[in-house]
Parts: sequence; C-alpha cells; structure tokens
Amino acid sequence: MPVPTRRVRDVGSRDTAALLLRFTLGPMLFAHGWNKVRGPGGLKGTTGWFEALGLKPAALHAKVAAGTEMVAGAALTVGAGGPLPAAATVGLMAATARTDHRGKGFFVFKGGWEYTSVVVGAAVALAVLGHGRYSLDALEGRQSYGTKAALLTAALGAAGSAALLTLCYRPDQEESGTEPADEE
Repeated sequence: MPVPTRRVRDVGSRDTAALLLRFTLGPMLFAHGWNKVRGPGGLKGTTGWFEALGLKPAALHAKVAAGTEMVAGAALTVGAGGPLPAAATVGLMAATARTDHRGKGFFVFKGGWEYTSVVVGAAVALAVLGHGRYSLDALEGRQSYGTKAALLTAALGAAGSAALLTLCYRPDQEESGTEPADEE
C-alpha cells in the first residue's frame, strides 16, 4: 500500500538553488571572459586562437566573446536580465562545442563537449528556476522563470549561435586537418 505523502512547497529552497547556480555559473563565465582579455596570451592570444578555429574576423569575435562572457557572467551572478544572460551562455557554449570541441568526442579531458553540455544544462535549469528572491531582478519586481523562460533561453541561445556560425565560421580545412564535408 502506498504511503500518503504531503506535498510541501518550499519556495526558499528554489531561491537557494537559483542562488547557488548563479554563484557557480556567473563567476565561472566572467572568469573565462576575463582570461580571454587578461590571461597569459591576452586578447592577442585569444584572437590567434579564434583565427585558428576559423572565426572571421577573429579580433572582433575575440572581443565579443570576452565581453559577452563577462557581461553575462556578471548578470548571472547578481541575478539581473531575466533569461537573457542564460541565453547568452547557451549561445556561447553551443558555438564553443561546434568550433573548439567538435569531433573530439564527449569527454572534456580529450577536448570533447562534456563541459559545454553541462554549462548549457545548468543555464537552462537556471532559466526554469529564475534568479530567485536573492537577485536584482527580484528587487526590481521582474521575475521570469518556468518552462517558457527555459524554452526562450534555449531557442535564443541556439539561434544566436547558429547565426554566428553561419555568418562567421570559416575554418581553414588544410590547417585544421579535417576533410571538407560532402555537400549534396
């Protein structure tokens, strides 16, 4: 015989989970952007890396990627902007999976897309939860969360990544060692 259970809605737990996700994703994303600008190779090294990946014009993409990571990371950390910083995160990770991690399998220690998929999942989960009451969005009375917010996050991120790759991804087939895809 099933044991009857009483369902208790603990909104504080949802807010705490959102805060923990924001404090995990936001600073990590900001640090990645900061490293592109101020890391060992600086913006020049990031530009060279983006050039090797096939993102044209590489200097513009290096600046935009670094800026997007820092702005989205800061917005996630403080809980501002509704689902838009999570959508930016999805877009960044989708483009990264397609350019830097493509063809390297699943595991990140082999250069695979494991890391990017976890970050995408966490960003979409955060869109479902919303930023919670411990956020700037809550202070301003602008909360956006739920399935529609998650779908919007995933769709905006995927569309942004697809547009960027369609317009600007031009890998040099000879340097990358990959064969051109059959076009039918």
